Amino acid sequence: MPKDCISYQNSGYFTPMMNDYLNQESSLQSFYNRFPTIDNFENQIKEKQQNYNSHNREILVSVLKKQYEGLSISELTRNNITTLCKENTFTITTGHQLNLFTGPLYFLYKIISTIKLTTELKKKYPDNNFVPIYWMATEDHDFEEINYFNFKGKKIKWNKESTGPVGRLSTEGLQELISVFEIEIGSGINANELKKLFESAYGNTDSLANVNRKLANELFGTYGLVIIDADDSELKSQFIPNIKEELLQNTSYKCVSETIEKLKKYPTQVNPRKINLFYIEDNLRERIVFEEGVFKINNTKTTFSQNGLLELLETNPEKFSPNVILRPLYQEVILPNLCYIGGGGEIAYWLELKSTFLAFKCTFPILLLRNSALLVSKKQKVKMEKLKLSWEQLFAKQEVLINHKVKEIAQIPIDFSAQKIALQKQFSDLHIIANQTDKSFLGAVKAQEAKQIKGLENLEKRFLKAQKKKYELELERIINIQNELFPNQSLQERHANFSEFYLESGKTLVSKLFNEFDPLDTNFTILTL
Repeated sequence: MPKDCISYQNSGYFTPMMNDYLNQESSLQSFYNRFPTIDNFENQIKEKQQNYNSHNREILVSVLKKQYEGLSISELTRNNITTLCKENTFTITTGHQLNLFTGPLYFLYKIISTIKLTTELKKKYPDNNFVPIYWMATEDHDFEEINYFNFKGKKIKWNKESTGPVGRLSTEGLQELISVFEIEIGSGINANELKKLFESAYGNTDSLANVNRKLANELFGTYGLVIIDADDSELKSQFIPNIKEELLQNTSYKCVSETIEKLKKYPTQVNPRKINLFYIEDNLRERIVFEEGVFKINNTKTTFSQNGLLELLETNPEKFSPNVILRPLYQEVILPNLCYIGGGGEIAYWLELKSTFLAFKCTFPILLLRNSALLVSKKQKVKMEKLKLSWEQLFAKQEVLINHKVKEIAQIPIDFSAQKIALQKQFSDLHIIANQTDKSFLGAVKAQEAKQIKGLENLEKRFLKAQKKKYELELERIINIQNELFPNQSLQERHANFSEFYLESGKTLVSKLFNEFDPLDTNFTILTL
């Protein structure tokens, strides 16, 4: 499968913070533990060994075995779960929302990056074991973010209401969606495989958490992926001391607020609250707030005294849910984790959290930007070559691309820079004369110069517009190919669902991505399928 690439920094789709992180700028180095290089994992392993409660391993394995009951799993996944009992076993983790039918393409990229990194680490550190973890975001409650997926420009949506943690949501009503999807994908060997995959995951499963476990296991189980649902009383019992400190001391609020001030040259990713915890039940997930001397569950009439809330924490820790600020800490407390793999937005908010980890005396993981890819058909590649388009041009904003191609196609100068320079030189001579006369004359000279420069700029714009009209058909073909590859002028991986490409490539889609991805590479990969 032919592969091209463009660096993340040059793609134009990453923020200044992410570019600075990838460039290892000194201004950001105090906000992370170690940069993701294969050699840096040696000290990360040593630090995590000293900073992880080995008793947590037994609980972790016990919970995972319960969660996998009744699910057919590969021998490799089974061994990975068992191996987590050993003190020389560590995890590499990625997390994702419970999007319908995996949601956007980058769901696959996250997990493949995670599995591939465990393989690379095993080669480098053969005395240790490395287990890939997919952390399901089962406690999220923003159902509107996950109740659909895009298929060839159409939104396939699950019309249902949800107010509690989405992982506990019943899958009732999804059968109708299966019928809609089957009509959209048509017939054929690969279409039938997709139908089976969809029906297997969504047909006879009781909760959205179990649906996503089943689906991810179908796609990646043979690679040894271990899937965890942290909405669990036994797992949360390990997090009780941290929850207690958060309730009484507002630790994460203080730490993250200080960090945000230090990072003020970049846009704030996540603003902390005084208490970064929710109270959850099957149909409820609301913030815990402290007001007028009592703890309240926001938007309800439920209140607790301090002693009452702490007693509930000891007996029912599953009723406490960390928000985006505390979830990473919860993850690192219960897992023997070395590295978190996520997208640019995720890595950016993790960079706000190191001081919180220090306050809670928990090892901060290595942060790795997941692989990114653009999937291109052979037909699209041929079109691109005929139009003499480079990848750098296609990644550019559409207006920039069109202006560049007009100038390239026209083969006559549409840039009046030389004329502007000549005009400015003429006026510089007039400035000398004006300085020797009345100041009012100098103002008139400057005004005339500005007027004539503006005139040249307007002529330049009109000339460019005329050339665009002249080459309208060719430019339309350029726009069409860019829109195909960058739907809504955004990255394909943030919009398209894997099923579009599975229709063409079938089961080989995942294996092709595995063959091409290098988790420690900082280049945007372009793959011709």
